[in-house]
Amino acid sequence: MLAHINITNVLFLDIETVPQYKDFDSLPEEFKEFWDRKSSYFRNDDQQASDVYQRAGIYSEFGKIICISVGILIIKDNEKHFRLKSFYGDDEKAVLTEFSEMIKKYHESNRELQLCAHNGKEFDFPYIARRMLINDLKLPKILDIAGKKPWEVMFLDTMELWKFGDYKNYTSLNLLSHIFNIPTPKDDIDGSMVAEVYWKDKDIQRIVKYCEKDVLTIAQLILKYKGEDLITKENIESTTVF
Repeated sequence: MLAHINITNVLFLDIETVPQYKDFDSLPEEFKEFWDRKSSYFRNDDQQASDVYQRAGIYSEFGKIICISVGILIIKDNEKHFRLKSFYGDDEKAVLTEFSEMIKKYHESNRELQLCAHNGKEFDFPYIARRMLINDLKLPKILDIAGKKPWEVMFLDTMELWKFGDYKNYTSLNLLSHIFNIPTPKDDIDGSMVAEVYWKDKDIQRIVKYCEKDVLTIAQLILKYKGEDLITKENIESTTVF
């Protein structure tokens, strides 16, 4: 599987998002009305808009990106090495600007570049693109897919690949890492806890670590799909230079 994919041309990524405001009461009045309408489609009859505001982070119109972690695979001396870098902070525009500059530079040097995420086609890639436009940033060419033919879109999605054309179910990255015996650090937090860790605990470093763990797991999963050996722990490094 994926024999045609050169894995050193793949940029693996994951994002962490939170609601734009710490709680429903902090929302501007007009935004409260918009959230009330949006949440009416999924909240229970006995719930108010404020009861489900913790879900606002998954919607690009109501959330913001606080971390984008990326990873690349490098082959040295016939061994796989994995390099991780994260862009994070309270200032979403700064996070997106740094990420955009990196990806533009990387794409210019490698026109075969592909982006890979888990459920990336439904979540990560469109979320990044939408938030860039909201923040008045120009889309990098690799994310600007309007008018492109399907084979011109350089996206890989580990969840879509696992479906093999079956669109009935969502399969989590955690489940796939378990059934493929991919070693992962003991979980500290999960996605449902990110907003609380950010707004209440104000511990963004904890979120960065969680995000980087997922990026590594996505890369390991692609290697499993390809039937190749995994990246060893000693060959994984975090870096500020990419």
